[in-house]
Amino acid sequence: MSTAESPSTAPQTHPAQEPVKVLLLENIHKSALKRFDEEGFQVEMRSGALGEDDLIKALPGVHLLGIRSKTRVTARVLENAPDLLSVGCFCIGTNQVDLVAANRRGVPVFNAPFSNTRSVAELMIAEIILLARQIGDRSREVHTGVWKKTATHCHEVRGKTLGVVGYGHIGQQLGVIAEALGMRVLYHDIMAKLPMGNNRALPTLNALLEQADFISLHVPETPETRDLIGPDQIAHMKKGACLLNASRGTVVVISALAEALRTGHLGGAAIDVYPEEPESNDQQFHTELQNLPNVILTPHIGGSTEEAQEAIGYEVSHTIAHFETSGATTGAVNFPRVDLPPRRGTHRVLNVHRNVPGVLRDVNQIVSDLDANINSQVLATDAHIGYLIIDMEQNVAMEVSRRIAALKTNIRTRVLY
Repeated sequence: MSTAESPSTAPQTHPAQEPVKVLLLENIHKSALKRFDEEGFQVEMRSGALGEDDLIKALPGVHLLGIRSKTRVTARVLENAPDLLSVGCFCIGTNQVDLVAANRRGVPVFNAPFSNTRSVAELMIAEIILLARQIGDRSREVHTGVWKKTATHCHEVRGKTLGVVGYGHIGQQLGVIAEALGMRVLYHDIMAKLPMGNNRALPTLNALLEQADFISLHVPETPETRDLIGPDQIAHMKKGACLLNASRGTVVVISALAEALRTGHLGGAAIDVYPEEPESNDQQFHTELQNLPNVILTPHIGGSTEEAQEAIGYEVSHTIAHFETSGATTGAVNFPRVDLPPRRGTHRVLNVHRNVPGVLRDVNQIVSDLDANINSQVLATDAHIGYLIIDMEQNVAMEVSRRIAALKTNIRTRVLY
C-alpha cells in the first residue's frame, strides 16, 4: 500500500483548536489577504516562488497554500506536507501542481478560470493591431534614432479574419471584441461550443489555419496540445499570417515558428508564453524569436493587470476558504465535487478514501454500531478516490471519525466542526 493510501488511525480535527495557517507565495494580491482575515486565518505572505526543498521546509503546519505559476507543487512536496489540506492556484493554469499526487493524498486544488479572461483578451486585441501595423519594429527603430515612415505591409484589422483556437472564456471574449472591430471571426475547439455573435466554428484546425490572417491560441496544456502548432500546421497558414500565443509555451514549436518568420512565410508573431521560462525576474531569458522582424515578445503577462489580480485573489481565496470552513470542493480541478450546506447542531466529518466497493457500507456500519444519527450525507467519487461529507450528532462524531480513519481504505479523515 502506498504512503498516500495508508490509513491514519488518528483523525485530524478542524483547526478550531489551532488557527488555520495560510502560506501565500509570488506576490498574490492583497484581496486574498482580506478574505482570509475575515475568516480569522493566520496568513504569511512571501513575494517570490520557492524551490522544491525550500517549499518542503516552509509547509510544516501550513493548511492552505496559495501559489501562482512559478512554484512547483510536486509529488515529493505533497508527500512531505502532512498538514496541507488544499492548494490554491491564483491563476488559470494548474500544470505547476501534480494533480494526480494531490488527488491521491486527498488535497483538492483550486484555480481561477474566469477572473483574468478580459485582461488576456484585451492584450490579444492590442497585439493584433500592433502586428498589423508593425508597431513593434517602428517603435524600436525610433528609439534608436531611425526614422522609417512607411505603409508597406501595414494594414487595418477591419475586414481581416481572426482564427481562435480554443473557444473557452478567453476565446469567446476575444471573438466578441474582434467582431466589434469589424473582423471576421472563425474558431475551432475539440468540444462543441455555442458561437458568440457572428463567430463561426470550423470542424478542423487546418481549415482554420488556411483561412485566418491572425491565429490566436487559447488552449490548455495537455498531451494533445503539446506541439499543436508545428511545421505541418505552419505550412497550412496563409503567407503573411500572424500567430499569437498566450496559452501555454509547449503549444508552439518555437524553432518552426522562428524559421517561418525568417523565410517570410509568416508576417509576424506575438508570444507571451514559452516552453521554458525564468523562475524569477532576475534571470536572463533567451529564445530563437528574439530580434526577428515584427515579433512581439512579452514575459507571460497576459493576465497581469491590477484588475485581474484583484479578482483572482478574491476568487481563489473564496473557494479555498469555503473548502476550509464547509468542506465544499466546488471548483476543484482534481477532486470529486461536493457542497453540502451546513446544518445547526451537528458535527461535520470529512472523509477521503480509495474508491473501492464497500466503503460506504463500512462507514454506515460504524455509524450504526455507535447508534449515531446521520442528519446529512453526501458522497462523490472519481476513478481513484471518494469524498464523503457526513453531518451527525455531536456526541459521537470524534469516535465515528476515529473508526473511519482506521479503515484500510482511508486516505484522510477529519472532523471539520
